[in-house]
Amino acid sequence: MDFETWWLIFVPIVFALGWVAARVDFRQMMSETRNLPDSYFKGLNFLLNEQPDRAIDAFVEVAKLDPETTELHFALGSLFRRRGEMERAIRVHQSLLSRADLPQADRENAQYQIAQDYLKAGLLDRAELAFEHVQETRFAIPAMRALIRIYESEHDWPKAIEAVRRLQAMADEPVPQIVHYQCEQIELALNPRAPDFAAADKALDAAENALRQLGAGHASAAAQARVASLRARKAHLQGQEEQERAALVSIMDTAPEYIGLFAQDLLKAYDQLGRLAAGVDLLRTHYQHYPTLDVFSILFKQIRELEGYEQAWRFARHALRAQPSLLGLDKMLEVELQDDSHKQVPGVVNDGSPAAAIVAGADLSLLRSLIHKHTQRLDRYSCQTCGFEAKHYYWQCPGCNSWETYKPLRLEELK
Repeated sequence: MDFETWWLIFVPIVFALGWVAARVDFRQMMSETRNLPDSYFKGLNFLLNEQPDRAIDAFVEVAKLDPETTELHFALGSLFRRRGEMERAIRVHQSLLSRADLPQADRENAQYQIAQDYLKAGLLDRAELAFEHVQETRFAIPAMRALIRIYESEHDWPKAIEAVRRLQAMADEPVPQIVHYQCEQIELALNPRAPDFAAADKALDAAENALRQLGAGHASAAAQARVASLRARKAHLQGQEEQERAALVSIMDTAPEYIGLFAQDLLKAYDQLGRLAAGVDLLRTHYQHYPTLDVFSILFKQIRELEGYEQAWRFARHALRAQPSLLGLDKMLEVELQDDSHKQVPGVVNDGSPAAAIVAGADLSLLRSLIHKHTQRLDRYSCQTCGFEAKHYYWQCPGCNSWETYKPLRLEELK
């Protein structure tokens, strides 16, 4: 009986306390609402009516009336940055940092936000310093990623490599572009005018080590092809023909679709060893499995020189039947017309030439000029991220600065 009486007393007390707490919270909420400036509600109304410019003006007025509105300052700073108004964004975040009473968490956030402002404004030196200031905070990882982008844009490859290592010490995440950072250092060391073979060896070893650490899941064919091609270039500069040939042949195994970018170098290496015919046979066999325009045009020219016109045109007819291509025909005719002894005069058929025997009565010069007008726009590489087109192949897109976004194929081959 005592237990039941206890509950009869306790339950009403609990309900009474809850009612009092609710009344207190409601009154406090109403009081805070009444204290909000009218500009705050005007700003909300403008946002709902899709009038962002007027909304920003209203919120700026709120921030002036009540400097304690920290979250509103952060929101305004982000809005200004997204709209490209970098001076206003920087001023907002600087005003937060100037407050002596700003909580530590908000101060760190303001420091990170102003670093982003500097980065978007192109003030890279200030951005670098600001991102370094938050390395001991919860923003350390995104700040380090931003620092990597800064060093990359400045082509400061040693700092970029060091930043990647610092990032990997914070978070176990792959950074595939570190291989290209090492390759950029190799490119600098292999300057033909003053090659630094010791520095090149060190960077090559580092690049190959980075490939091994990335593993099969993250080491791209592009990166493997680039490292092998640079090892071949170093061997070429040192007069090591066999090592150069072996490095280029390795691309056929690790990155077979990229051999077209280095096919001419491969044949030159075989030629220096007195084995050009073997190189042509190897490349022809590879072409059967990985046909590309680059390999086609190089093979046609070499077969024409080694085996004659008929064998070259027989190869071309078979290849173009399997992979129809206006660009392929254009490049083939270009090779024919480079030989002055077989150029045809408009309106005159040179029946004695081997080319005329194969293409009876054709004016190759006229035919090529007609085709070339339609193939110029197709004879380009295209970035798969931003669509930037270029006559030359790039490991890093000049348009969007993304790595490995160019396929080793021309536009016509991508369709």
